[in-house]
Amino acid sequence: MRTIKGIIIDVLNRRRFPGEMTIENGRIAGISTCEDVPELYLLPGFVDSHIHIESSMMVPSEFARLAVQHGTVATVSDPHEIANVCGMDGVRYMIENGNKVPLKFYFGAPSCVPATAFETSGARLSVQDVASLLDRDDIPYLAEMMNWPGVLNRDEDVMAKIGCALDRGKPVDGHAPGLRGNDAITYASAGISTDHECFTRDEALDKIRAGMKIAIREGSAAKNYNALIGLMREHAESVMFCSDDKHPDDLLVGHINELAARTLALGYNLFDVLRSCCVLPVQHYNLDVGLLRVGDPADFIVSDNLDTMNVVQTWIDGVCVYENGNVMFSGVDIPLINRFNARTCDPSDFDVNADRREQPVIVAYDGELITGRRLEKLNSENGKVLADQERDILKIAVVNRYMKARPAVAFIKNFGIRDGAIASSVAHDSHNIIVVGSSDEYISRAVNVIMEAQGGISAVTASESSILPLPVAGLMSDRPGEEVAAAYTKLSRMAREMGSELKSPFMLISFMALLVIPSLKISDKGLFDADRFELLNS
Repeated sequence: MRTIKGIIIDVLNRRRFPGEMTIENGRIAGISTCEDVPELYLLPGFVDSHIHIESSMMVPSEFARLAVQHGTVATVSDPHEIANVCGMDGVRYMIENGNKVPLKFYFGAPSCVPATAFETSGARLSVQDVASLLDRDDIPYLAEMMNWPGVLNRDEDVMAKIGCALDRGKPVDGHAPGLRGNDAITYASAGISTDHECFTRDEALDKIRAGMKIAIREGSAAKNYNALIGLMREHAESVMFCSDDKHPDDLLVGHINELAARTLALGYNLFDVLRSCCVLPVQHYNLDVGLLRVGDPADFIVSDNLDTMNVVQTWIDGVCVYENGNVMFSGVDIPLINRFNARTCDPSDFDVNADRREQPVIVAYDGELITGRRLEKLNSENGKVLADQERDILKIAVVNRYMKARPAVAFIKNFGIRDGAIASSVAHDSHNIIVVGSSDEYISRAVNVIMEAQGGISAVTASESSILPLPVAGLMSDRPGEEVAAAYTKLSRMAREMGSELKSPFMLISFMALLVIPSLKISDKGLFDADRFELLNS
């Protein structure tokens, strides 16, 4: 039995008081008021309401070592990244690795593997596969239903997967960027209860009116906090916080605690903020995570400053797992699981024939998953279209990692690279290799470095070639999180030295293949019109 004293932040009853908490057998055995307590605050632990652990480039056990330092005690995690590469084996891998550490990972059953029919993935999850995952007690929900056209049209396969969750009393996560009005109502009426893809306040309000909860996303690439935080004023009961995708250098600095402090600094009510960061995810997904009640699991944090949400201790199931800079559990053995069956590339593989007057160009936006589009006249030479560095229009390509095939090549604006290339085998959602560069020679070099390593992110210049190997499914490292963050920071610095001014160029490039987000994207099969949900005519 252990007793801890401090100022107890009772979020559920919206009160704070000096008190002591008794812990026994991993649970809270008693809470009572008392005097002369230290100036420390006891509050529920933070929960990320939607995240892909794979995007941290760390396996769950390493992600946990960094996240608990920021007071994170649980995550609602969609493993569809590794599922698109390795199928059911990948989902089981994430669960098994996560179970080796104290942080509570709640993985969902991926609903869209592959995400679309317009790309090549490494696996497919059937309705039967989804049902078997949802039969597990440790999988509490159906992960984001990205096929929103299928939902609106009541596609048989899509509705069957949703039905599998609803029949088992488990919630269904949404993913419907830009959906508004009657379409939002139709989407929600299928049984979908959340959305993390809103990028305007009006869109979020339409979805709240349709009965959905909104997860305000602030990740390494997609940042919707500023557009959506105003929802907290009138709709605090419908708002959660999530990161969706968090790169390792950012996770070293902070997690959901950062969003809590940022929101408090804007003057929002402490109890509303903590309800969004701690309580609503637990209630919505029915998680076995404590909320500072007698009988609850003893999952909580100790902070010495509520304004900054500085975390001095993190407790999970009655065990202190982090204290004053020290993580109280170590890393675990990391077995490898992967799938690569492709060939190296030559510069000529990235030729674009000059068979049209104007070229479709993807317009990337820093901090956004959505893209723009435009038609541009580009110069050609010997019948081949040239990139235009003066206008910051570079080549972008996707190389199939699962079979030998010719790359899909197009053009992109706003990456800013003047001399070199960056590439990644993290390319949502099918995770073929995606690359942007200033010349075909640099592009082929950046791709081949990844091919030889069987996965990773790379940067090449005239004088240097560097890679962060990602041998776990081509998505995650088998190294400690601090090493991953350092290697990622080096590659980001190289991208900046090439001329890119993007905050997270490797995160942004990974989303240029995400076909379910408007407007113009690219897969291994070619340019994709995400508004019409079809490949562009070649």
